[in-house]
Amino acid sequence: MSRLRRFALFAALCLTVAAARADETQNIEQMFRQGNLAGALAQADQYLAQNPKDAQVRFIKGLILSEQGKTDAAIAVFIGLTQDYPELPEPYNNLAVLYAAQGKYEDAKNALEMAIHTHPGYATAEENLGDLYARMAADAYARALQLKGGSPALQGKLDTLNRMLAANKGFIPAPAKTPAPTATK
Repeated sequence: MSRLRRFALFAALCLTVAAARADETQNIEQMFRQGNLAGALAQADQYLAQNPKDAQVRFIKGLILSEQGKTDAAIAVFIGLTQDYPELPEPYNNLAVLYAAQGKYEDAKNALEMAIHTHPGYATAEENLGDLYARMAADAYARALQLKGGSPALQGKLDTLNRMLAANKGFIPAPAKTPAPTATK
């Protein structure tokens, strides 16, 4: 068999394998989007057993675990992705979202800064960083209000931030209700 023919067969085989992988990845994504989290996770795990370095399927697995409320497992997936693929901003961003939901704002800030560092034009990470700072400001105002007592100006700032955060349903929700100020003497 000529070298050219062997190369052509090898190239065709590679394209076939790549197409099969793409189909499998698309199937996992579709199952995830349709809400079949258990099926998507099982298929992702099966795929990753054969392709453990596949960043796209690992990322989807992190999303699935997050949706299932398996936050620690999702964090582990995203941390692994940041270690193996430090140039990808998305795992840092998703890691930040999970940290922020746990109230680990400093860790969230660091992850978002890494996302922005790896991809300076990553608008989602910039927006999430702004939301994080707003959440941190609202928490500081709530603490100040508890320490200071009923300050209408402070309460107004807190209310404004909480309305803004409540309108942003995705990254860091506002608390269910503002803590009641305690009277100080």
